[in-house]
Amino acid sequence: MKKFLFLAGLAASGFLAANAALAQNYPSRSVRIIVPFGPGGPADVYARVIGEQLSKTMGQNFVIENRPGAGAVIGTNEAAKATPDGHTLLMMSNTHATNETLIANKPYDLMRDFAPVAPVNFSDLVMVVHPSLKVKTLQEFIALAKSKPNGLNYASSGPGTPYHMAGELFKYMTKTEIVHVPYKSSGGMRNDVLAGHVHMAFDAVTTMTPNIETGKVIALGASGASRAGVLPNVPTLAEAGVPGYSATIWLGIMAPKNTPAAIVARLNSEINKVQNSAEIKSAWAKQGAEPYNMTPAQFEDFLKVEIKKWGDVVRAAGLLNK
Repeated sequence: MKKFLFLAGLAASGFLAANAALAQNYPSRSVRIIVPFGPGGPADVYARVIGEQLSKTMGQNFVIENRPGAGAVIGTNEAAKATPDGHTLLMMSNTHATNETLIANKPYDLMRDFAPVAPVNFSDLVMVVHPSLKVKTLQEFIALAKSKPNGLNYASSGPGTPYHMAGELFKYMTKTEIVHVPYKSSGGMRNDVLAGHVHMAFDAVTTMTPNIETGKVIALGASGASRAGVLPNVPTLAEAGVPGYSATIWLGIMAPKNTPAAIVARLNSEINKVQNSAEIKSAWAKQGAEPYNMTPAQFEDFLKVEIKKWGDVVRAAGLLNK
């Protein structure tokens, strides 16, 4: 028995040493971060921040590849099929949690085919309308929407995205009928709202705030539990007349399933260091984004809760039948 325990201890020590060496030598070449969304949106913007910082600290280039389409399914499926060696990563968002219920026939399953690495950050959304709609408050918008069932529309960057689900949650809670206009990217959504081609949209405060400040759109409410720091004069939707309303956009990093645990752990540590740096925290705060710090196990638990939460919204809003 003593001999067996000794040999087992040697094997375990060898395994730990091998894993430590694997993590220490990683990455051995450029790493690509697949962003399954178009350029210019929060996922793209913050993937580039993370990639730039990891390139400095880990000694290899972290290259951003935008692969938008099919509600993030195209790029996500490409990442799922990649070799699980840590040299391909996925920048994901709560779109992915929603898609687990909304899109039944995906070629991948998020929790089966990916390993959670680390969340990145979260930010509030803001509900905006084009000035041509001539409404100044949330109550005026709700009254107009109720007076014209299906006469108003709202834009999103595609089915299942945070912008889409924020709109559906708003419709469900206010008992209004507003037509959903999906785009292939948040850039297309944003441009058409600014041009007045679409009446309303929910967008991340990180990208829409400059347009609010210059009067290109009118902010009716922010989606968080408290007012957004970058928009202190904009009430929350709960304050403005939709009690209990809450929706945010969050981002995270995942890797293909079976990526070595030591590599996942090192990536988690390095990403958390980036988020916790004074420079990044200050820059993100000015944009309305806050870091998320979790271990891979905590992130996995978080994802399971989010999948259930937004699955319930999808079913309650009747989106499975649309």
